[in-house]
Amino acid sequence: MEFLRIFTTLSIVLTFFSCNNENKDNLPSVSIASVEVLEGNTNNDLEITLILTNAVDYDLSVDVRTVDGTAMKDKDYTDLYEIIVFSAGQEQSSFNIEILGDDTPEDNEIFSIRLENPYNVTIDNSTATVTIINDDEHIFSIPETGYSTPETYEGMTLVWSDEFDGSTVNASNWTFEIGTGTWGWGNNELQYYQEDNTSIIDGNLVIEARRQTLESSNYTSSRLITRDKKSFRYGRVDIRAVMPEGQGIWPALWMLGSNHQQVGWPTCGEIDIMEMIGGGDGRDNVLRGTAHWNQGGTVSYGQAYTNESNLSEEYHVYSIMWDEQNIRWYFDDINFNTMDITPAELSAFHNNFYFIMNVAVGGEWPGNPDNTTFFPQWMIVDYIRVFQEN
Repeated sequence: MEFLRIFTTLSIVLTFFSCNNENKDNLPSVSIASVEVLEGNTNNDLEITLILTNAVDYDLSVDVRTVDGTAMKDKDYTDLYEIIVFSAGQEQSSFNIEILGDDTPEDNEIFSIRLENPYNVTIDNSTATVTIINDDEHIFSIPETGYSTPETYEGMTLVWSDEFDGSTVNASNWTFEIGTGTWGWGNNELQYYQEDNTSIIDGNLVIEARRQTLESSNYTSSRLITRDKKSFRYGRVDIRAVMPEGQGIWPALWMLGSNHQQVGWPTCGEIDIMEMIGGGDGRDNVLRGTAHWNQGGTVSYGQAYTNESNLSEEYHVYSIMWDEQNIRWYFDDINFNTMDITPAELSAFHNNFYFIMNVAVGGEWPGNPDNTTFFPQWMIVDYIRVFQEN
């Protein structure tokens, strides 16, 4: 009898485990699909639906939680951790995630939803991606405010200017450089330069940097030069302009020695009237005035100037005063850098120089654009003027 009781008990236990394993093999699966959602300008709820392969006659549950990607919790969406319960007979269950809208142009962003800790259910796919589609336009506008300089100076004569008042770029002044140059214009830059990115709008030269695939480049922009058309030695140069902004954006107003093609860089000399390395606070409001030359190797001298607001917000005037003794850099008539050019090794700066205007994208110095960089970007130039002493 004792043997019979033990055998019966063992049979019941084995039968229980056999049934339990059979039930586990027959558990339904739960799945979640990746979705896209428009960001919007206000907060809105995104409904996510979990689907079972089949309904069952018992309750089951799964945990869901959100995980940051390029979209960040409490900035782009509201963080969520929740237990989703399916009642007996239920094949679908939904929950909401709050998407935090804004009116700032930016790249599309993603975050993930993960399924964890299944109870009475198996997980078919554990992760889904939510793509927040940016629907804010980066709209071109010309500022109505900013600094300006006079059309005359005592003791000086205006020897050349371009006020960009025509309908097209003046070919008597400017030539477009095309392509990617050598090793990304010597700086591992990412853009392809083309004429199509430049226009004249309301008396302004506008250079547009775009996210655009052309040849082997993913960005396009423009680079204009006055080589073999307009070159100068000494004088005052005023350029009134509005800068672009953002990580990886590199606008420049600068000059190269007119003998550049004969002697090469840096022997020809370079005068950077202004450069800006974009990338948020502490970069989009900082300009640099620099000179480069050859002195047994490349030598540079420059200074930075920090403005209270971003250089993209209004017009500023970028100037140099250049004579036999010095090159002096000015921002809105504030002298922020001076270089003595009387030493013999600085002889390059006593030759003629021509102008270059461009907006580069990426490169060794600024780094590449990232998900905070929005396109297109614009450099707007109201005028360039050259004055020389009477």
